Amino acid sequence: MNVASVGRRPPSRRGREARRNLTAYGFLVAALICFGLFSWYPMVREVLLSLQENNFVDAPTWVGLDNFETVVEDPAFAQAWINTAAFTGLALLIGYVIPFCVAVILNELRHAKAYLRFVVYLPVMLPPAVSVLLFKWFYDPGPGLFNQILGFFHLPGLAWLDSTDTALISLVIVSTWMNLGSGTLIYLAALQTIPSELYEAAELDGAGMFKRIRHVTIPQTKLILLVMLLLQIIATMQVFIEPFMLTGGGPENATVTVAYLMYQYAFNFGNFGGGSAMGLMLMIVLIVFSAVYLRVSRENT
Repeated sequence: MNVASVGRRPPSRRGREARRNLTAYGFLVAALICFGLFSWYPMVREVLLSLQENNFVDAPTWVGLDNFETVVEDPAFAQAWINTAAFTGLALLIGYVIPFCVAVILNELRHAKAYLRFVVYLPVMLPPAVSVLLFKWFYDPGPGLFNQILGFFHLPGLAWLDSTDTALISLVIVSTWMNLGSGTLIYLAALQTIPSELYEAAELDGAGMFKRIRHVTIPQTKLILLVMLLLQIIATMQVFIEPFMLTGGGPENATVTVAYLMYQYAFNFGNFGGGSAMGLMLMIVLIVFSAVYLRVSRENT
């Protein structure tokens, strides 16, 4: 027996709990530091920049609300908000519904589920820039894939990205394709938590596939549907890479979004205060919407 261990009392239960909690708090502090450094600090910095004239070379000058007045008076300001709202609405009609439908179909299949999940999730594994460049070739008015498909059916080609009628919906299609896999897998995971007894009972009552979806699937996945709706709106309101790489905001400002205009102010015009003001307004709109949405959904639940 070790002499040093003689007479040493084992740690008490409270001591063991304190040591275990100390380890947990250590991991929590590290996470909070990362969250504060990369999330909260940029937001606080954005608020300060929106009230300054700052080019990161000379000393900043406090200008109050001048930056907000500058961006609001910009003719592209209203158009950017209209385009962003239109993009969000179209994305809800397409990008919110399609992943759920694909998940329902995959959940109903009996064979090749793993392979089809991989195929559906594959676009998520591609870098966004690669996906956007791929669709840039698809949309090419000359040798582009989409116009070749239309020509095969003896239909006239479209100026996908060069027409104000089709440019915005073209961006929505790209965004939907890039994010289809993640949404589908989340819905599929939620569908697989539904007890099979509910479907069996519905089948015994003579319910077909559409009635089972209406009376079993949707009610049982209501919570995840509400959460995904909120995340979808927040993500699409911040759309940037699609107009940046595909259209440059054109044609005729038809695809200028709030995030893209914010980028233009900061990095094209050198007005970091104006860009921060745009970002702050977008953040406030999303915070207000999220608070109202969560309040309404909580009451309904």
